[in-house]
This record gives sequence, structure tokens and C-alpha cells, in this order.
Amino acid sequence: MHIRNVIKSKNKRLIVIGSLMILVILLGGAYKLLYQRQGIHDKKLVTAVHIVSVSKKDLVKNISLVGHTVPKEQIDIAAKYPGKIEYVGAALGQVVKAGQVLIKEDVGDAALTVDADRHAYNQAAADAQTAEVQLNANYSRARADYDKAQMTYQRNEKVYEVGGISADDMDASRQQMEDAKANLAAIEDQMSNGQASSIVSAKENMAKARSTLLIAQKQENDMYLTSSADGIIGYRQVEAGDVVTAGQKLLSVYNNRTMYVDYQVSEQDLPAFSMGMPVDVNIESLSQSVKGSIIYISPSIDSTSMTYVLRVSLDNPDNLLKGGMFARALVKSVLGSNVIAVPKAAIIAKNGKNYVYIIGSNNVVQQKEVAVGISGDEDTQIISGLTVGERVAIDNLARLRTGLKVNPLIDGSDAT
Repeated sequence: MHIRNVIKSKNKRLIVIGSLMILVILLGGAYKLLYQRQGIHDKKLVTAVHIVSVSKKDLVKNISLVGHTVPKEQIDIAAKYPGKIEYVGAALGQVVKAGQVLIKEDVGDAALTVDADRHAYNQAAADAQTAEVQLNANYSRARADYDKAQMTYQRNEKVYEVGGISADDMDASRQQMEDAKANLAAIEDQMSNGQASSIVSAKENMAKARSTLLIAQKQENDMYLTSSADGIIGYRQVEAGDVVTAGQKLLSVYNNRTMYVDYQVSEQDLPAFSMGMPVDVNIESLSQSVKGSIIYISPSIDSTSMTYVLRVSLDNPDNLLKGGMFARALVKSVLGSNVIAVPKAAIIAKNGKNYVYIIGSNNVVQQKEVAVGISGDEDTQIISGLTVGERVAIDNLARLRTGLKVNPLIDGSDAT
């Protein structure tokens, strides 16, 4: 009986000790958990931010330009007159030279017209020459008749004074002189600036006939269609025997020796460009860049697109560039040199004013008003309000306020 009581007492003691140990373990775990949570809570009370030091730098803006290549020249060759095509001397893709005959139309009718007009001109020239010779002959004869009649009259006048001839003979001599003078005056009246009007008329008819002949000859020459520049045949829609109409496009000659790219540039980006400025143009289909230069900047803005046209000239000595290739250019524009600037993300705009958060040496935040200037791709100029060396926050700005203590982040960490 005594032994049983001892055993029961020992068991109770073990149970109590075990319960106390479990309680201690539970209390220790609870305390540790509470402590860890408190630590995490305390840690979250301190906001982590990325900071940068204020410095002087160049404000850079990268301007992206997109366009397509176009040949320097595209010469469309069209028929000037309706007719039948006799000859086509250029194949698609063929290299041609300036002045080379590419197409010949039927010149039969044109040649007949030229021949007829040439005869008409020759006849008009002959008529003008005949009229001039005849008039000169008539004038010379009239002048001689008048001179002779005048001399006869003067001689008869002396004879009459001594009674050698009658008054009737004297009157007849006077009348003969007057008639000769009238004939001479009639021819002289035809003169205009030393030339008779009949001669002028004949020469004008000759000039008219010559103009008609030249027009006919030009029409005949226009039946031979030539290239006005060196290039490559890039379009052909004609064959020998085709009947074409006036103005119908038959061939196109492309001069790819020099290529152009036209870019659209906004007003705010226009100051970054100047005439003769070198530009590297990336041709995506060729996976290479081509050197170019600006040869034209439009003097006025396009009212539809509200942009300016910028033309870049590209050399193409190896003829690798073709019309219509996608051409991209990236131009680095320095908006300001050695200016105080901070990342755009550091600036907050409130009620028409701009602010940044300064992080002091004790990591305490202070809100500060700044005046901003021009902006590049990543940074904004600070005109006043900051000095070189000050530290500014660039993220978690919504959580910041004056007097708040923050933790600068380790590189690569995320702000929370």
C-alpha cells in the first residue's frame, strides 16, 4: 500500500514537471515569435529609397527618325504623240545612259510632214528673195528714170530761156519729170526702216514656214524616246507593235547612285539639326549603317502633320540601296552642357510647383522646392534649389515626407 502511494506521488511530480517544461517552451516560442514580428514591424516603419547625388552633366535627348529610301531621280518616259511602237531598246533592270534611245515610235507620218514643211519653207524663202530682188530692181529703175527726167527738164529750161523750144515742149518735159518723181515716191513709200513692206511680208512668211518646219522636225524627233540621265530601268510596260496614246507611261529610269530619306521632325526637335550635318542611317534590311548628310530642311511647317521635312542624302556607290528600304536614324542631341540635373523620377509636381526630397547625412527627408529647365530623355535641368553633392530620392516618393528617416538601398535592392 505504501509502495503504491509512493509511485502515485512520483508520477504526479513528473506530470507537473513535464507540464512546467512544456509551458516554458511555449512561452519561449511565443516570446520569440512576438519579438520577430516586432522586429519586422519596426523594420517596415523605415522606408527604403534609392538616392542619387546631384551633379553636373550634359542633358542628352535621343531623337529617333524613321523613313524610307527614295532614288535621287525617277524619270518616267511617256509617249508624246499617239502611234505605233517600232522598237524598244531597254529591258527591265538594264543600265542605261543619258541620251540613249530607249523607244522608237513609227515616224512615217511625221517624216512626210517634215518633208512637206521643208518644201513650203524653201518656197517661202525663194519668194522672199524674189520679192526683194524685184523691188530693188524697180527702185533702181524708178530712180534712174527720175534722174534722167530731171536732167532733161533742167536742160530744156535753159534752152527755153533762149527760145530754143516751145512752151508746150517745156510743159511736157516738166510733166515727164513729175511722173518719174511720183513713181519713185510710190516705191519709197513702201519702205519701212529702209525695207519695203512687201519684203517684210515675204520674210515673215518665210519665218512662219521655218517655224512650222521646226515643229514638224521636233515632233519627228519626239518619236525617239531617250533617257535624260544615267540609271536603271525599273518599270517597263511596252512592247514593239503596241499602239500607245499621248502621255502613256512606258518606262521609268531610276538613278540610285544617290538616295534620299525624308524624315518628319517636330518643332521642338528641329533646333538639333543643321544643313550639312552628318547622320548615320541604319538600313535594317541590309543590317548596316550608311553615312549621310542633311541637304534640306523645310522652311515652314506642314499644316497637316505639324512637322518639318528633313532630307538626308546617302551615297550609294555599290548600288546596294534600293528605293523603299526602311531607314532609321538615331540622333543624339545635347540640349545643355555641364548643367545641374537630376533624374526625372526625382521631381514631383504639386499645385504648379516642382519639388524634390533631399536625404540628409542622417538619412532624414526634407522636401525642397526647385525650379526646372529643359528635359532630356532621363534627366531634367535644375535651375535653382539644389547644389552639387546633395542627395535626392528617386523612388517611393509617395511615402516620403519631411522629417521621415529612410534607409538608402543596397544596389540591386527593391524599394518597399
